[in-house]
Amino acid sequence: MGPIAVLAHLIDFAAPAVGLALGLTLSAHLGLKKVAAAPAFKVQLVINASVGLAVLLAGLLLFGRDGKMLTYTAMAVACASSQWLLRRSWRA
Repeated sequence: MGPIAVLAHLIDFAAPAVGLALGLTLSAHLGLKKVAAAPAFKVQLVINASVGLAVLLAGLLLFGRDGKMLTYTAMAVACASSQWLLRRSWRA
């Protein structure tokens, strides 16, 4: 496998986590009221993407393959929980 193919596989692996993080952070930023204690948009985006990538990697190691629906469900729950913690929503 050449370097271009490896890069394409890595981008395809990371795309769901980055896409979910972008959508989640953007919708929270635009749709919810401003919270003074919440980190900046870029910080939330990087943390949510990192959480999503960690869950995808754990699913790959646990199941031995990529693309299991259980992994995607766990990623969605983990990213939503991360966003909830970042915005300190338990105080609302």
